[in-house]
Amino acid sequence: MDVILHVADEYLLDSVYSYLLPHPPIPSSVLPDLYNKTVLPSPYTQSTTYHPPPELSDQVKGSMLARDSIPRQLISLFSIALITSLIMYFIFCSISYYCFYDRRLEHHPKFLKNQIRKEIKSSLIAAPVIDVMTLPWFLAEVRGHSKLYEDVNEYGWVYLAVSCLFFLLFTDLAIYWVHRLEHHPLIYKHVHKPHHKWIVPTPYAALAFHPLDGYAQSLPYHIFPFLFPLHKFAYLGLFVFVQFWTILIHDGDMISGHFLERYINSPAHHTLHHLYFTCNYGQYFTWADAAWDSYRAPEDSLDPIHESLKNMKKKGLIDENGNTIPQMKSDKKDL
Repeated sequence: MDVILHVADEYLLDSVYSYLLPHPPIPSSVLPDLYNKTVLPSPYTQSTTYHPPPELSDQVKGSMLARDSIPRQLISLFSIALITSLIMYFIFCSISYYCFYDRRLEHHPKFLKNQIRKEIKSSLIAAPVIDVMTLPWFLAEVRGHSKLYEDVNEYGWVYLAVSCLFFLLFTDLAIYWVHRLEHHPLIYKHVHKPHHKWIVPTPYAALAFHPLDGYAQSLPYHIFPFLFPLHKFAYLGLFVFVQFWTILIHDGDMISGHFLERYINSPAHHTLHHLYFTCNYGQYFTWADAAWDSYRAPEDSLDPIHESLKNMKKKGLIDENGNTIPQMKSDKKDL
């Protein structure tokens, strides 16, 4: 996150803060003290607000809030996290919905009225609350308290590859147990039930959580770099992958029979989780479900598309062969 914050400061936020909270004039006699200021461990968060050399300027251009100011970092991190998460949400969800999602599922008997609108509304409500709860992790990261590193040679390429795989295994196991505990009756109705309102979800349900639910399931991603060294650019890539994968497993695709089915937690597995509630709690892999007896294999007979097609036939939308029946548009006249 410190890299993203640095880029945002360089190309946008310095100007925004300078405009909204401009720094008052400072006598050139005190500028040397400002230039000798101790900076933070991360090169990306050091204060570079004071540009003019003392001999050329009697005042400092910039903002009252330096880059390494905690209030500024909190405001910036919240804004960046919220905007980027919503951009990824709408881009990835829309690609998944319009390119891959079988829209016949919208005719399933358990598909809610105006469900997509409700999923998006739920996501928009949850996102800023989750970002606020996540701010301490982001702030600690940019202020140099995590084990994120930048020089690959510090640990080597082999460790880089192993650490990425370990990140997936660690977070998968942690999310499995967070997710499974959220299904405990004492917790489920208060925290996780809102997400299971979408029995036949669309990709837009990927972030449609109760804020505490979304935060709890994101915790493993934030905890990992404080426990284990991880390359900061690998972490950024993994973080984007996490968002993409969360959307992917909500696309309702029940393709089964492929050779990775027994090992990878695919959209088919997560579709069954939404339909039957007590199976397939994993995020990326099926090994935890297999180890703790909660695995349910995808089967064609369990595909919700069958109920959707039955309902479409009942409504006269398709014939017995699944072909679309043209619908007559009734003319509405003003009374």
